[in-house]
Amino acid sequence: MQPAHRQPATRLRIFLILSLLCLGGVALYYAGRPLPIPVRQQLFDGIIYYRRVHFLPRLYIAHIITVDLRTPGLQFLVTPGDPQAERPLKARTTSQFLREFSVQVAVNGDGFTPWHSNSLLDYYPHPGDPVTPNGTAASQGMVHATGNESTLYLSAENAVSFIAPESSLYNAISGDRILLENGTPDGGLDDGTVAPRTAIGLDGSGQKLIIVVIDGRQPLYSQGATLAELAEIMLYYGADTAMNLDGGGSSTLVVQGALDPRVLNSPIDNNIPGRERAVGNHLGVFVP
Repeated sequence: MQPAHRQPATRLRIFLILSLLCLGGVALYYAGRPLPIPVRQQLFDGIIYYRRVHFLPRLYIAHIITVDLRTPGLQFLVTPGDPQAERPLKARTTSQFLREFSVQVAVNGDGFTPWHSNSLLDYYPHPGDPVTPNGTAASQGMVHATGNESTLYLSAENAVSFIAPESSLYNAISGDRILLENGTPDGGLDDGTVAPRTAIGLDGSGQKLIIVVIDGRQPLYSQGATLAELAEIMLYYGADTAMNLDGGGSSTLVVQGALDPRVLNSPIDNNIPGRERAVGNHLGVFVP
């Protein structure tokens, strides 16, 4: 039997060991993911990043980029491709897009075909594989596809609108539905399916572009949002009109880092936290 005077020391050692194991488990769980703490950071001239932790109606983390469209020297780029090809775009991760085209901010864009994700050994596309965007897509005057009416148009002079220009397209990127119009959420949005989400919108003045990425499918970290909730989130962060972009494992927000691209959110391709998906197109922002 252990002497009575040594029992408190033994209990203390056990407590410290268990505490270290718990802390190690927490550190391992959050490794590679942004810490779930609020952040406000000016990344570049006219571009501010916010990270917000929401607890209701469930735990989720929102990543918000606001772009002041009046910023001198600001430019946009939608993923270039080959309009003559059967499938005009080559899939890239959002980090690859940012690095290849030297933009400062990049977010995933429209849905695309073909696509499947059955396992780490059975998925499409890989980086470089050809794909077709689901909706209207144009890059610097080259139109790659035409499709649905849920499209954001960006002129060479940075006029940004959800209304198609009367002249030819310059940059255009699409989503699968409008979430908000004139400050009113669409009444038919799904309010049952929780997932990672990406959305883009404009404020009422048309002078601020708002990008929101919601992390999801990561228990005890961020569960995600429904489309109806996403509309309310976009409204909360200042959007007057907003569109849903490709979500799920595609949702990725990246900015230029000191050496390598810096992924601001926690992507979840193939149910692996931190894994980026190769997607069809992206929206990039150049800043001086």
